[in-house]
Amino acid sequence: METRYGLEMAIRHDPLGFSYGEEVIGPMPEIRTLAQMRSLLRDPGCDGPAQVYATATDVARLDDRAELERRMLRFCVVACAAGTLGAEPVHSQGHVHPISQHSGWSPPELIEIWQGRAMVYMQEYVAEDAGRCFAVQAGPGEKVLVPPGWAHAILSATPDAPLAFATCCDRERRADHGALCARHGLAWYPLVQGTHIVWQRNPHYAPGQLQVITPRRYHEFGLTDAPLYQQFRDDPARLQFISRPGRVAAQWRRFLP
Repeated sequence: METRYGLEMAIRHDPLGFSYGEEVIGPMPEIRTLAQMRSLLRDPGCDGPAQVYATATDVARLDDRAELERRMLRFCVVACAAGTLGAEPVHSQGHVHPISQHSGWSPPELIEIWQGRAMVYMQEYVAEDAGRCFAVQAGPGEKVLVPPGWAHAILSATPDAPLAFATCCDRERRADHGALCARHGLAWYPLVQGTHIVWQRNPHYAPGQLQVITPRRYHEFGLTDAPLYQQFRDDPARLQFISRPGRVAAQWRRFLP
């Protein structure tokens, strides 16, 4: 079994799921189905894989579990099916993180691509004016940070191949889809056009602009190019800003993905 980005585990895409090494603990995966996602799609009646993606919440090495709990952190791993959702690439269900009780903040989320190529879409607000909107193109080993309170989704940039990624997040992190459902999804719909992803504005928002960018390194948060889980093992305090975002409040005020 491969030690993938600091965790000994295997990712399965048919059927979707995970296998864990002897020193790794993780749950049975939660499967997100096409039926559950229809209200957030450009074409709610579209065809696509019945099982869109699988999520393993709170994956860890056994000897790290207590430290993760103490710091209110957890790692999640997601495996996405190949294919499309109608004209859209396979993607996670768009959501916003409600405020965590222990921190008083909507928690950020740090994403690391493991397999395939992705676009991490994020928008500042779920309102008529979505504010700043970004799509960050990322490949294996690259990281993307979603700031507190922003709506976001992760999509496959190569729909003919499966996608896998990990996230570091607050242990109290939850996903709220309600406001996005009311606006029929995020402010921009990703569409597959040949071998490329193009973007179509969601008419339930006011006109705005989308910036398509590449990842950066987030040196201001102390991050390095090392695998995300290994960074936690080397220095558990390094990722504390994920569960205690108020400690770096000034960084969020001028944040750019």
